[in-house]
Amino acid sequence: MRTALVIGTGLIGTSAALALAARGVVVHLADHDPEQARTAAALGAGTDEAPEGQVDLAIVAAPPAHVAATLADAMRRKVARGYLDVASVKGGPRRELEALGLDLTPYIGTHPMSGREKSGPLAASGDLFEGRPWVLTPTRDTDTEVLNLALELVSHCRAVPVVMDADAHDRAVALVSHMPHLVSSMVAARLEHAEETAVRLCGQGIRDVTRIAASDPRMWIDILSANPGPVADLLADVSADLDETVQALRALQSSDEDKRREGATGIEDVLRRGNAGQVRVPGKHGSAPRVYEVVAVLIDDQPGQLARIFADAGMAGVNIEDVRIEHATGQQAGLVQLMVEPKAVPVLSAALRERGWALRQ
Repeated sequence: MRTALVIGTGLIGTSAALALAARGVVVHLADHDPEQARTAAALGAGTDEAPEGQVDLAIVAAPPAHVAATLADAMRRKVARGYLDVASVKGGPRRELEALGLDLTPYIGTHPMSGREKSGPLAASGDLFEGRPWVLTPTRDTDTEVLNLALELVSHCRAVPVVMDADAHDRAVALVSHMPHLVSSMVAARLEHAEETAVRLCGQGIRDVTRIAASDPRMWIDILSANPGPVADLLADVSADLDETVQALRALQSSDEDKRREGATGIEDVLRRGNAGQVRVPGKHGSAPRVYEVVAVLIDDQPGQLARIFADAGMAGVNIEDVRIEHATGQQAGLVQLMVEPKAVPVLSAALRERGWALRQ
């Protein structure tokens, strides 16, 4: 791939353009908002000038509701040898294109499983997709050359290609992305009118649960409008679990010992099912989840603290597998939780204490 046209310069489109440009591909940028395309160009994602001839690959990074129309326009103008989109739903756009009577041999639907709570080109990053799954949904009609161009794009973005059927993909993302987002939003909505004294008690748990609720509602209306059925089915199952959990909690309030025992059994069941599901979530780089131990370090909220900790861990020869930060309520301090291999705990703990860090047991 020598040339590409990215149509839609939001978070995903600009991030893909940055990755391609960094690997020597000549990238042209287009957007319904020319200012957004100019912003992406200024970031080094390519040029907002139109290509003089046909490019190798056109990447449509428009909202799901506009994908089919944008693709159809590009394909009718023959702007590229191959075409793909990066929308978070796959079945609907393809059926729309089929209804328009277009030749779909030069097209493949794709979906990079990566993103951020923020949108727009200024939130983009050339390493956004690194190590993340990138779903490809070819059909028997998909031209081999187009599939190869899509695989080259995934390689340039350092993502991991995953081939799926389009409708199976839509059911999967409903489970692992769309439904969780709505549940997160519903939990966060409980905080909107909560008393300030209660909100001030928020810890890492509520931050983890509500983090994705910060995303742009307009973007999510587009996404959910394109995949409502599978999401509604999953929420119906969650609703049934909620009803049973409410009944179990009410039973725990009873003065009848048998009812309390029944309630405790119901709560234990949902918690254990949660345990069983959580352990299936892949670990780093999509590998099987691993058990790490935590070294907790108390820090002041000052510039350079995290850099110092990582540098000290590196000098001790310890790899930090993951990190979480818990901020102390009402104080300019926090707790950094360093996840490491169990055998590294004594080495890292001793090294950090030697360098003056305060550890929490």
